[in-house]
Amino acid sequence: MTLQPGSWLPDFSRREQEQPELMDDPACDLPELHRTYAQFGAVNALVSGWPLVYRTQIRPFLQPGRANTLLDIGCGGGDVARTLIRLAARDGYTLRVLGIDADRRATDYAQAQPAFSGLYFRAVVSSELVREGQHFDFVTSNHVLHHLTAPELTALLHDCEALGDRTVHSDIERSALAWAGFGALTAPFFRDSFIVPDGMLSVRRSFTLPELRRAVPPGWQVTRPFPFRLLLTYPGAGRA
Repeated sequence: MTLQPGSWLPDFSRREQEQPELMDDPACDLPELHRTYAQFGAVNALVSGWPLVYRTQIRPFLQPGRANTLLDIGCGGGDVARTLIRLAARDGYTLRVLGIDADRRATDYAQAQPAFSGLYFRAVVSSELVREGQHFDFVTSNHVLHHLTAPELTALLHDCEALGDRTVHSDIERSALAWAGFGALTAPFFRDSFIVPDGMLSVRRSFTLPELRRAVPPGWQVTRPFPFRLLLTYPGAGRA
């Protein structure tokens, strides 16, 4: 970990791109990984703000009287996908979601959970779906962008343009305050999983708003919907 000179804080002037997250280790403890997946719902409810994202970026474009389709990239244990299906159903819309993850351990865990109407999982990457000719009304991801190198980000966004009519990527914005706040909020409650160490590392791996704007192709829009969060949308921000 690179520290700021004369400080106990990490250096937030640049993204941390060398240190891997514990849960990405193929040899990590599987029960601890499963507890991490199980706790994602509580953590995302605390920090990710998907009800607001749904109201502003997805609900205005849902079509009544048919099944709307959504691809959730990097779905983990499937908690965000379940949240979106519930929110749409509450508003009278049908949403069918395919959750994909490059890590088969995630999709195996998600598929082992109680069945959820309209929700499916596959252990594939987005480029495989492009080759299959798949297409969705919406494409989403949560906390995926900070895992990517610049070439990987460009490739993912290219896939999203082919796969969906509207894309919404939600992630953390890097800052010392976000890092300290996440640690303070989560450390007392998530002691038996990778949530705290990986979450704090995720903050350090994340983009700032100017960095992400410089990194994305034309046509993509980066906004800060509330403090410490970034939305990357295509073809643009949804109606309020």
